[in-house]
Amino acid sequence: MSKPTEFSLLLPGAIGWEIWKLNAEGRYERASADDGPRLASELEGLPGGELAMLFPVRSLQAMPFRAASTEDELFEDLAVMHAERLGIRPDPMAGQLSDTFVVEKEEESTVLLHVALQNPGEGELPVRTPKEFDLSPRAYGVSGDEVCLWRELGRWVFAVYVGGKLIYCQATSSSDVEPGLDVRREVQLAISQLNLQGLKIRPATCRVWPPAAELGSPGQMDGLFGETIVERRPDPVFPEPPSAILPADVRAARRERQRRNQVVAVVALVALAYLGFVGWQAFGLWQSMSERNKLAKDASSVSGVSFQFQEHQNKWTELGPVVVDEQSLLEVMREVKESIPRNSGLRLKTADLDLDQNNFTLIGTAPQSAPVTAFSLALKRNPNLRWLDWNNEPAVNKNGTWEFRFVATSEDLIKAQSPQ
Repeated sequence: MSKPTEFSLLLPGAIGWEIWKLNAEGRYERASADDGPRLASELEGLPGGELAMLFPVRSLQAMPFRAASTEDELFEDLAVMHAERLGIRPDPMAGQLSDTFVVEKEEESTVLLHVALQNPGEGELPVRTPKEFDLSPRAYGVSGDEVCLWRELGRWVFAVYVGGKLIYCQATSSSDVEPGLDVRREVQLAISQLNLQGLKIRPATCRVWPPAAELGSPGQMDGLFGETIVERRPDPVFPEPPSAILPADVRAARRERQRRNQVVAVVALVALAYLGFVGWQAFGLWQSMSERNKLAKDASSVSGVSFQFQEHQNKWTELGPVVVDEQSLLEVMREVKESIPRNSGLRLKTADLDLDQNNFTLIGTAPQSAPVTAFSLALKRNPNLRWLDWNNEPAVNKNGTWEFRFVATSEDLIKAQSPQ
């Protein structure tokens, strides 16, 4: 887990719940009063930032076992089957209330700890939803094969560690100042049962963490194992790897929050798109109006010049046949001559300009019809005569001679004769 800059632990203490806050040095330090409330929901003054809640031992049921497999993907299924054989099946509607931890891997088997959590009751969760959930016995740094005892929410609890990893934990019914014979017997019975399961538990040290720290007494635990140490309970750390435990209320709240966030995101996206569209339309309208105003201003400034230019253009068009070579009648006749097929025998008899009919007529003869057709196509395809609209009638055979009459029309024909 990647821990944020400000991260706090909610830890079940000797009497009530405690708040531990991550300091600048990366260690957790006590941030709450000595005696916190018995219910997590009554915790006040929760610090800002992320929270992690460590469930007390009395709300857990530890079920260690040896799995005949070393494949990680099979561990959870094997753990669930082991719990069902013991008659433990968490409520599927209560969220993720179980998890499996690897204690020790061997050549052909793996020692696993499967933990089932009781469904949190009314008031057992803080008013502000924690980001992570885990187990209090996993929050204490332990090394080697040891049994550790401490008071938690007014009752003595103990945890068994193998190689520094939690393999079993249990809450007792004792609320005495120091662990008595009843606690000693429960520890001995638990160790015996673990060995009967083939887990080979051989604790070398018994650590007692009384509320009075090293001034406290080991009670009846002295001499139970090789060494008995009375000391202050170590400061907690966030367990690694983190647990997957997630109560239903929290999971439902997270899903609802995620759904709300998605709805808000969609609404925000639609609103942003709408505002963007409106802004784009408004910008386009502003541009159009600005362009229109600019064009109107430019048009107003050149209106006089525009009128003079149009008058000049009209005069230039009127004089086009005089000043434009290709519209000159002499140039037209030259292009007509160039369009006559060579050595075809085609002759022009008449080139008549009729100003009343606004046309230009060519009359001629040819010994055959093919030259007439070629002449007609040449006139229409001549790029210098495209300003004329040719209406060429088919040639007529009279006494072995093919006569033709081609007519071209254009307003420029009249203009060409106007100066004359």
